[in-house]
Amino acid sequence: MDNSTINFTERYEDVFYDTVDTETFQDEDADAIYARLQQKIHLIPFGDYLKRYLYQKASLTGRMTDVPLHDYQEIIVQSFAANQTPKSFTETSAKLSALAKNWLTQRSVKRQVIFLLGFGLNMTVRDVSEFLTHAQRERDFNFKNPFEIICWYCYRNGYGYPKFRQLLAAYDALPSKQVPEDLGATISLRDEFMAIETERDLLRKLAQLKIDNCGQLFSVSAKAHFDGLYAHVRTIILDQYQRDAILEAEERAKAYYFSVSRSPALTYEEKFARAERIRTSPRIWKLSEITEADVEKFLCCGIPYDKKGNLLRFSQSTLAVHFNNKRMSRQHLHDIRTRRVDVDRFDLLTLLFFVYAMDEKITNNKTRYIRFVDQANRMLQDCCMDKLYIANPYECFLLMCILSDAPMGTYADVLERSYEELE
Repeated sequence: MDNSTINFTERYEDVFYDTVDTETFQDEDADAIYARLQQKIHLIPFGDYLKRYLYQKASLTGRMTDVPLHDYQEIIVQSFAANQTPKSFTETSAKLSALAKNWLTQRSVKRQVIFLLGFGLNMTVRDVSEFLTHAQRERDFNFKNPFEIICWYCYRNGYGYPKFRQLLAAYDALPSKQVPEDLGATISLRDEFMAIETERDLLRKLAQLKIDNCGQLFSVSAKAHFDGLYAHVRTIILDQYQRDAILEAEERAKAYYFSVSRSPALTYEEKFARAERIRTSPRIWKLSEITEADVEKFLCCGIPYDKKGNLLRFSQSTLAVHFNNKRMSRQHLHDIRTRRVDVDRFDLLTLLFFVYAMDEKITNNKTRYIRFVDQANRMLQDCCMDKLYIANPYECFLLMCILSDAPMGTYADVLERSYEELE
């Protein structure tokens, strides 16, 4: 990583177009994509984003990779002291220099570390948002989380950590409600907070979020998009199963007719009539029969199953690190549908990719790509998530697959290859 590659997006755009613009891409799509993922496309560690930020903020010179790690640590330590920011939101015996070293070398960090860095490095709202969505590959500020809202309010107004503690204490002193209010879509709530000008209005609005034992407030918008896409995916699978049932009935009819074709016990008309009854009586699938296991089978196609019928561990794939160990297993789908976990961008993009990949009405690859990107970006922004980010290996992978002649086939072939490489 030198100064010429300090812009991660441009670097990965070059790799993307070098892959999909070749004359042989459609003939060797899965091989080309897998090769790029292995050789050129890697998950950019959080520490690299942090180093880049410090390099630019401190106006350092020379090659970024030549700057000693200790220098980056010192910038953090000095900045935290200047901005009256502690080494952690909670008590810890670790030294700030040691924590700084971890942040600079880790692949990912806890979400709260980013908010702490926001105060310690005197970041803007945009800076913190960039770290949340690009460096950490998570959602932007959650405007249903009082802690994050107070952080956001401070960054927006240029307030430091002492003011944050003051506002957080004021929020903690607010009475809790017994029954949660209907907060509506996250993007609407965000707009309401953005219109706030005084601390009194901020606390009055935050009071709506303080519910006794409410636990996590899930994103209404993300869940709504998920539910719509999940229903669409189940309908596609239902249609596929019904097609297979019709073909299977036709094959059984042919087999029956062949088996009795020379039998003198039946007339030609009787043989034909019985075969026709078999052909026209396929199994009729119902949407209620399409379960999370069926969705897993389609969305995780290419991933082998073990003897117990479970997907092989993602750690056994050469792409586990690239894709951050995420996949749409039946357990993950169940956890989302029962609100045990919130919906993230990976979930939404995977479901949307499947919908477009299976759409037989779109026959032009570039048209499919443009429509997918457009809908994906509108959906992500509606959920207060950042647009598609090509420097994220999984999202780059989906974009390359969507440009191939058979997106789901390419998707499955690449995943299958990632397990074969470890055999």
